[in-house]
Amino acid sequence: MPTHALFREDFYLQSTDATVTSVHEDGGIELDRTCFYATSGGQPGDMGHLERTDGSVIRLGQTRNGATKDIILHMPLGGEPQPVVGETIRLQIDWERRHRLMRMHTACHLLSVVCTFPITGAAVGEDESRVDFDMSETIDKHEVTAMLMALVEADHPVYLQWITDEELAANPGIVKSKNVRPPVGLGRVSLVCIGENSSVDSQPCGGTHVARTGEIGVIHIAKIEKKGKENRRFRIRFGDAPADI
Repeated sequence: MPTHALFREDFYLQSTDATVTSVHEDGGIELDRTCFYATSGGQPGDMGHLERTDGSVIRLGQTRNGATKDIILHMPLGGEPQPVVGETIRLQIDWERRHRLMRMHTACHLLSVVCTFPITGAAVGEDESRVDFDMSETIDKHEVTAMLMALVEADHPVYLQWITDEELAANPGIVKSKNVRPPVGLGRVSLVCIGENSSVDSQPCGGTHVARTGEIGVIHIAKIEKKGKENRRFRIRFGDAPADI
């Protein structure tokens, strides 16, 4: 049964009530609705817990998709109890972790604005993220950091617009990733827009993001690595750049 993915409508929703619709042999729990993001597009799935009516909790170590993208599985840590089908439970996200991932994911979008080459890979992390670009040019990490922070400090709005699968197919140029296509098949695709009237950026993405670029906070490019003749890996970290030795 499809899971109503509430995070697609509200990135800041931290808790909700839901009903258990299925429990898999591997422990995976399906719910009728969820605010937990499932691992996808380089962003890790949410962690947190499910609270039962008796006050006990089921701690979750992972959230991932099931057989299709519209099925979301909540994976308990080892040794946790199993709920029963039909049980009503309260979901609670590890918000501090999710918010760091939201900030990082939005920072990756800003990096794709500063560095306009096709993206060949990406991974969002709590403390460091990486974005790989199909490029051979040499670029200074301090210069990139300065441009990123200018976009952060401008405090641009970040919001979603929705287009149909057909509209995406008719406008392939809005996809920045060279190797990974946005998820289709659900009837609509979310565009993450930055700036008034998408003046800074607009690209398909199913991840979670902050509401304004200023919420990202201080970030810097820790290093730029050569991963092939035409591939450069940028590593983004929180905080000020350390002084070069």
